[in-house]
Amino acid sequence: MIKDIPFCPLMSAGSDIDKVCTQERCAWYIPSVKKCSMYMLAYNALQETNLRQQAVKK
Repeated sequence: MIKDIPFCPLMSAGSDIDKVCTQERCAWYIPSVKKCSMYMLAYNALQETNLRQQAVKK
């Protein structure tokens, strides 16, 4: 798989074939960070989880 071609996590869900991201033509795409909002939601949730785990360890 070529890593430079972004795929759409929404359109690819449940499919054996990754669907190519349409980027600026998609309502879920955030042009300022050049990422899918689904990616950003997952990334932010991971960051928040990591911070909570670090707080529990202290």
